[in-house]
Amino acid sequence: MKVGERLKSSVSDAEVIVVKIGDSDGPLLCGGAPMSVAGAVTDTAPPRNPAGGTPLVIGKRYSGAGVEVLCVTPGLGPLTVDGVNLELTAPRPLPSSD
Repeated sequence: MKVGERLKSSVSDAEVIVVKIGDSDGPLLCGGAPMSVAGAVTDTAPPRNPAGGTPLVIGKRYSGAGVEVLCVTPGLGPLTVDGVNLELTAPRPLPSSD
């Protein structure tokens, strides 16, 4: 996993772009399965959306365990790294314009 890399889920339609990587050395999991580089040829079955998964919202950032990703294609999660769930990041407030 590298900053700027686009990853896709093998069990959902979700795709994310890696924005930040901390000290984590584990793979990014979506729905319990490792995510792979988008555009890479794999021998896996076509994506399916698992029942009961956490919905990932397009354009939102998810962070946890020192990792931050941006959702570019919606799907079902959850996203996890090293056993830690990535949570929806609250937007930063804009500075006031007096």
